[in-house]
Amino acid sequence: MQPPTPSTLEVIYESWRGYHEKLRDSIAPLTDAQLGLQPAPHMWPLSQLVQHIIGVRAGWFSGTLQDADDAMSAYMEWGQRESPARSAAELVGGLDATWAFIEARLQRWTPDDCAKTFPDEWDGQVFDVSRSWVIYHVLEHDLHHGGEISLILGMHGLATPDI
Repeated sequence: MQPPTPSTLEVIYESWRGYHEKLRDSIAPLTDAQLGLQPAPHMWPLSQLVQHIIGVRAGWFSGTLQDADDAMSAYMEWGQRESPARSAAELVGGLDATWAFIEARLQRWTPDDCAKTFPDEWDGQVFDVSRSWVIYHVLEHDLHHGGEISLILGMHGLATPDI
């Protein structure tokens, strides 16, 4: 008997997990000096981009979706201009913790759960956003900034995520 064919969402979620792992693995060996690399003096360094990914994951999945968690609340502060520098080990820990938080929800939410909406303020206006929208938005955010990270690594002759 053949195993069941995975659903489209299962394939997307598993692919996102793979992307997360490749991003994490490209950050893990970096030195503090390498984490300070940036494409131009006025642009964010690698460390801040990774912190930004972590903070956004925590902010949307815990904050906006009203799923309170002490660790996620702390991660929501990461990636701000005044955020302290973090080591590669800290960044990997933040990526893994936020991914585990996200993945636990992806595995349990039903389509009805994903349709539930939550208020989110943007530019002084409040919008109702669904869990489905947040899932897609954070996925696209990971891909966008992961691409920037890959570009910076490649610009400086470092190993890039194999995507």
